[in-house]
Order: sequence, then C-alpha cells, then structure tokens
Amino acid sequence: MDDLETIRKRKLQEIIRRQIEAQNEERNEEKQMSEQLKILTDKILSSEANDRLNNLRVAMPDFARQVEILLFQLYQSGRIRGVLNDEQFKQILMQMSEKKEMSIKRINK
Repeated sequence: MDDLETIRKRKLQEIIRRQIEAQNEERNEEKQMSEQLKILTDKILSSEANDRLNNLRVAMPDFARQVEILLFQLYQSGRIRGVLNDEQFKQILMQMSEKKEMSIKRINK
C-alpha cells in the first residue's frame, strides 16, 4: 500500500508542478503581450492620448485592454498612419463606449 500511496503523491505533485508551470507561462505571455502593446501605443499615440490611456488602464483595465487590442488591429490593417492626437483617440473611445452600451442594451432586452 505504501507504494501505491507514494505513486499517488508523486502524480499529484507532478500535476501541481505542471499547473504552476502553465500559469507561469501564461503570465509571461500576458506580460510580453502587454509590453508589446505598450510599445505600440507609445508609438502611435500622442503624449496626451497616451496619458488618457494610462488613466484608463488604472480606472478600467479590461476596457483599456480592449482599446489596446483595437489600436493594434487598426495599426496592423493600416487604418492608423502616424500619431493619433488626443481628440482622435477620444473619438475612438466614444465609439467603443457606444458599441458597449448598445450590446448591454441588447442583453437587457
């Protein structure tokens, strides 16, 4: 019976070790993605727009992540050329906010 118990403990330890490794890998990937998005936003946003995004990151981190991903997609597709000023960035935020409100209204109905 001791052998069976030892095997079970080893298997459990191996499962836990794999889960920890997977979580660490996921954190590293998330950190790397965040760094890449930060580099891109620094490149395509004016300092005022970047300040606005940083404020969003603090106040609404999930929404800020959605904004960063959208900016990345727009940049990759060539729809953003040059640097976005604060007014242009505010327009993007308002459009995203309106879409979010519309989807919430649909869910509530």
